[in-house]
Formats: sequence, C-alpha cells, structure tokens
Amino acid sequence: MDMPQGLRKIKAVKLNLDNIQAYRDALGENQTAFWSRFGVTQSGGSRYESGRNIPKPVRLLIALHASGKLSDEDLRLAAGGRAKRGRTAG
Repeated sequence: MDMPQGLRKIKAVKLNLDNIQAYRDALGENQTAFWSRFGVTQSGGSRYESGRNIPKPVRLLIALHASGKLSDEDLRLAAGGRAKRGRTAG
C-alpha cells in the first residue's frame, strides 16, 4: 500500500526535537517550507532552530507528522485549507 504524498521522506529520517535544524536539513527542506506546514513563520522557525523552546503544540504537530500520523494534507486542512481534488476528508 502506498503512503500518502509527503510522508515517504519523513519516515526515513529520525526526529530529534532537541536538534530540529538537523532534522529539517536531513529532509532537504528550507525553513519556510518546513515551518509553514506547522503554522510557524520562517523567522519563528529560525528562532526555534537557534535554541528557543518550541511550544508544546508545535512539538506535538511535528512529532505526529514525523511518525506518519499526520500528513501535509491533514495539517493544511486543519489550518483551514481546502481539500485537494480526488481526496475526501475523513
């Protein structure tokens, strides 16, 4: 069974919330692309990567996304986005 798009690469990279920049770098994503899926601005993500504590709700979203329990589509829909064609919510 195929995994939803946006989860393949993430499953192969081990999450370490104490070094989130290394995780993002291993995914090959820039700050804007990585942090925006969690509702964080690039500048906010930069501060977290520089040592500022990541808020618990954001840490939870990152962990769920990295474990494959939340997809990019799930996060987009939760933020008020619209479903992509061919997909149904639920």
